[in-house]
Amino acid sequence: MIEPVKIADFFIAFFSAAAVILCGALYALLFAYSRIRNMPRLMPLAYAAYAVLFASVLVLATVANLFGSLFWMSVVMLMLAGYLAASHAVWHLCVNTHAATARDGSAVGDGTQPSISLDCSNPVIHAQVACVRVKQTGNSGQLV
Repeated sequence: MIEPVKIADFFIAFFSAAAVILCGALYALLFAYSRIRNMPRLMPLAYAAYAVLFASVLVLATVANLFGSLFWMSVVMLMLAGYLAASHAVWHLCVNTHAATARDGSAVGDGTQPSISLDCSNPVIHAQVACVRVKQTGNSGQLV
């Protein structure tokens, strides 16, 4: 059974949990931005964010009494490994998926969006796309 967090440790638990969320997001953001923009100098900052995340998880697990059993200790370690590996896995998945679609020609390679009909007389399209027709009267426009 897990003991509850002591009242004296509540703020430590709160701020370390917030640090886990923020540093996890910062790690993913810096990792992705570094790879997308081909800026390897940002990668050490991403790993620094992961290091702070790692420390925050250990603090949170300690004050939440999660190191008392092997099950919760393995959950904490699995979470840390998942945080580290997920960004790498998603990046490789995206790169390989885009490479595969470029090879077999199943994706449009010019980077343009497909054209959308803006026929406002069609009630289905009118409901899906916010169409506004302007009736020109002289130099001023009047909404109809």
